[in-house]
Amino acid sequence: MKYDSPIGTLTLAGNEGGLAGLWIEGQKYYGGSILNELADGKTQEDQGTASGEAGLILEKAKDWLEQYFNNQRPMPDILPLKPAGSEFQKKVWKILCEIPYGQVVTYGEIAKKMAANMNREHMSAQAVGGAIGHNPISIIIPCHRVVGSKGSLRGYAGGIEKKRMLLEWEGVDVSALVNIHEPGCGRTTNHERGFL
Repeated sequence: MKYDSPIGTLTLAGNEGGLAGLWIEGQKYYGGSILNELADGKTQEDQGTASGEAGLILEKAKDWLEQYFNNQRPMPDILPLKPAGSEFQKKVWKILCEIPYGQVVTYGEIAKKMAANMNREHMSAQAVGGAIGHNPISIIIPCHRVVGSKGSLRGYAGGIEKKRMLLEWEGVDVSALVNIHEPGCGRTTNHERGFL
């Protein structure tokens, strides 16, 4: 199902189990493993003619987006979300859903929370960044609310400008964030290491 949003065309995919994907047009990792399921007919993603339970789920997701882009701040848990990923990725994505509107957190903060959840002393921010970068349900699972350790605005599969637009839409003062453009999520730049 396609949805025309203020940040561009969005594509939604789902099945009877729940919403499996939401991608911004031109996004890195567009479709991911969901495309294989689409080819097998296990997931419905089309121009708006999905039927049955999958169709109802896509309509609910569209309603969620209508609320979001009308500043009503719907919560992710009102939708049945079924992102495909490893157990580690799913745990990271669950933490993302806890980030409140209008706030940002760092990869390191999420890594600390993951370490505590897994009863470990340490968790790599890069591993967390990799999971965040492969989030298949953009916007609803709010990976755009994650920034680098020094407030760097980077690492969004939909593009830095889309990330900036979403954060502004949610009321974040992005003027305080540093725009460092580097492909991929969770990578530490030389600038952040203090080498520049």
